[in-house]
Amino acid sequence: MNKYRTHNCSELTESEKNKVVTLSGWVHRKRDHGNLLFIDLRDHFGLTQCVVENNNKFFKMLEKIRPESVISVTGKVLKREKGTENLDLSTGKIEVSIQTIKILAEANDLPMPVFGEQDYPEDIRLKYRFLDLRRDAMHKNIVLRSKVISFIRSEMLKLGFLEFQTPILTSSSPEGARDFLVPSRLNPGKFYALPQAPQQFKQLIMVSGFDKYFQIAPCFRDEDARADRSPGEFYQLDLEMSFVEQEDVFEVIETLMVNLFKKFSTKKILNTKFPKIPYEEAMLCYGTDKPDLRNPLIIKDITNIFTREDVKFDIFKKLVSEGSKVRCIVTKDTKDKPRSFFDNIDKWAKEQGASGLAYFTLEKTKKISGKGPIGKFFSEDSLKEIMKSCKLDIGDSIFMACGKVNEVEKILSLSRDKIAKELGLINQNQFAFCWIVDYPMFEIDEQTKKIKFSHNPFSMPQGDIEKLDLKNPLNIKAYQYDIVCNGVELSSGAIRNHMPELMYKLFSIAGYEKNDVNEKFSGMINALSFGAPPHGGIAPGVDRIVMLLANEKNIREVTLFPMNQNAQDLMMMAPSNVDDKQLKELSIKKDIKKN
Repeated sequence: MNKYRTHNCSELTESEKNKVVTLSGWVHRKRDHGNLLFIDLRDHFGLTQCVVENNNKFFKMLEKIRPESVISVTGKVLKREKGTENLDLSTGKIEVSIQTIKILAEANDLPMPVFGEQDYPEDIRLKYRFLDLRRDAMHKNIVLRSKVISFIRSEMLKLGFLEFQTPILTSSSPEGARDFLVPSRLNPGKFYALPQAPQQFKQLIMVSGFDKYFQIAPCFRDEDARADRSPGEFYQLDLEMSFVEQEDVFEVIETLMVNLFKKFSTKKILNTKFPKIPYEEAMLCYGTDKPDLRNPLIIKDITNIFTREDVKFDIFKKLVSEGSKVRCIVTKDTKDKPRSFFDNIDKWAKEQGASGLAYFTLEKTKKISGKGPIGKFFSEDSLKEIMKSCKLDIGDSIFMACGKVNEVEKILSLSRDKIAKELGLINQNQFAFCWIVDYPMFEIDEQTKKIKFSHNPFSMPQGDIEKLDLKNPLNIKAYQYDIVCNGVELSSGAIRNHMPELMYKLFSIAGYEKNDVNEKFSGMINALSFGAPPHGGIAPGVDRIVMLLANEKNIREVTLFPMNQNAQDLMMMAPSNVDDKQLKELSIKKDIKKN
């Protein structure tokens, strides 16, 4: 028999009444009632209330013991008196009358309590993560993460995928985010890179003749932290399939996501067949390629209104004549909203760095007019045109932004979310998935003004390969796609370019000579030259999936041992200094500039 426990702390019920049992766990909390001392004993599985009377020889020991000390108790299972039961606990109808106790490990004074779910500064939580993870909500999040990964693995095997592991030490890639570099001792002056993703390797698996691959892959990117992105390390469900088109990848992912989100959440999935939204349409209607489709607000372009002579809003008219765009958001039946509602939205927009949002509400007495600061600048005929193009009714309101396309898209995307939240339009009990498709193959780099790949350089362009308009590369669309849920991008994917000669042509547009491609992607180009199947894949982020399922806003709440915003592990004190001997072995000299 195990000397530490006969049962765990969630098992005991009335059926064990009068049995002598042994439990082990952490002292979750104590309640001293004078003649009686109650101790909630906690382990991974749950809580059991234990009680000791003041005539017990262990009473004073337990009085002094600090929370989070680890103890083992032996005692008799008793039925709790009526009125003292706790039906929120699986063990809430019983308690254990302590006969003997053994202290297995004493705890120091705690830098943060485990009992309760109070908010504590992030630096304290991360430095003492092992304590933070004992807290109920955090513990459940990590258990959920484990179950989600196990379920994904099981589902992928059912779908005919094989699990393989790709290398962690690889070569640096010129595309994407900044690499983490690892110096090579045996090859002085040369470096490995930790993989930003197993992109090239998973394609090479397809070239190697395997049909369907997946892994729960660790990925490493030297990026700044965000709420939905961990600095340093993250995990993704990486998958690739041979002899497939875009729709085949969609079918696999939709099956997986629907099954996964139904398994681990009671929220409704808005569309089990995910809508496909072309990139250009997403940017026009939502201002972003990560739209939250729970939000019913749609952005409309009304630039042409400001070419009319009977519109006298000269600020916008002048900007439009210089090439600016005007886009708007319509809110239905907001005529009774106070002026402060509209002014606060305008003020908020200015705080985001925009010039503000112009607005008015449609009303009708003798004729249709605009109520609000700029309503007087619009004739009845111009208002009727706005009503027709934007499907407005009397009593609806309109918020407008004017400027360069990317500026208008940015502020109206943010405004769309802000206004919907203010009006309570977002159903928190839904998951709304969608695909963003038809990404442009190339785009203009805002800093260098040169053409660069917009998404993934290894993607297959759309259309007849023999008739691609390479002289107008910005018109070329690619078989690239993102999957988005509730405004969170879960993954990017693509059908891959498996034709070396085509790859050379596309890379040349982005400024790469043939020799550059051969050098940077030698393994890939060489492999594709020996017969590669058409193939494609995707890699949904595990951390973001769990974040959505756990209803958390920050990815660190579902990560076991995350770094802080400065990419520091406060618990293990990483990154750390290394001694000169280690650096000498790696042929590295420090050149640190002092501030």
